[in-house]
Amino acid sequence: MRAAVLGATGFVGRALVPTLAERMDVVAVSRAGDAPAAERVQPVAADALQPQSLRRSLDGVDVVYHLVHSLGQANFGDVDRRAATNVAAEAARAGVKQIVFLGGLGDDDPHLSDHLRSRAETARLLTEGEVPVTTLRAAVVVGRGSAAFDTVVALVDRLPVMVAPRWVAMPTQPIALADVVAYLRDVAGHADTVGETFDLGGPDVLTYRQMIEHIGELRGRRPCILEVPVLSPRLSSYWLHVITPVRAGVARPLVEGLRNPTVAKDTRIQELLPRELLSFDAAARQALSLD
Repeated sequence: MRAAVLGATGFVGRALVPTLAERMDVVAVSRAGDAPAAERVQPVAADALQPQSLRRSLDGVDVVYHLVHSLGQANFGDVDRRAATNVAAEAARAGVKQIVFLGGLGDDDPHLSDHLRSRAETARLLTEGEVPVTTLRAAVVVGRGSAAFDTVVALVDRLPVMVAPRWVAMPTQPIALADVVAYLRDVAGHADTVGETFDLGGPDVLTYRQMIEHIGELRGRRPCILEVPVLSPRLSSYWLHVITPVRAGVARPLVEGLRNPTVAKDTRIQELLPRELLSFDAAARQALSLD
């Protein structure tokens, strides 16, 4: 089997490529073509917005992983729609058998944020193509490099007392990067996953406040959190931009998405591909190199 990972140098892609290479040949696709070369890994430069470059990277590929997104750009929704349309068309042209897309939980809510709506639209556009799609939907992926997780860690490290908006009380179901990567790997070529959508979530449902408190315990800190109703998503994003490493262009759509609960409703993946999932604390300890 041969797989192409679009977004090979991103947060999830960097972890997925070597895992896939243990089982199959991998085309590691990034705009700069700077994914690390390794046995069974071929770095390739291509842009999902440029069909011609994309075309060269998909020849002879059985499975395409669509991990690219444009969060942080002012028009990220339009960019992601164009990318999805191109990937669906070029995958069909290349005779690809399966597209695997990592989307976001919560995309069945009628009041979605722009970010989650864009994730849902990307899934829809991919499935409108000729190649069957396997969609995996996740909320907070726990690992260094995750904007949401890094934001929580930065809040704990930098603010002993924080005034936080209501979104800190919103429930979510974080999942370890290692578990996401394992699911992405295992759906490749799996007949029962083709054309299906699955929710991914770890064993713990937590509010963002609880995640901050758990990270605080791991870091030996006890942050004091004061919830207030007056911080708009725009103000919250500026606040996070100042306090954390996350840029305002990324922070704002992330914060707007926090108004939606992101909890897995469909647990079929756990029966189809059973595995012992890491708890939030275990995943956080792994991400923070505390084990």
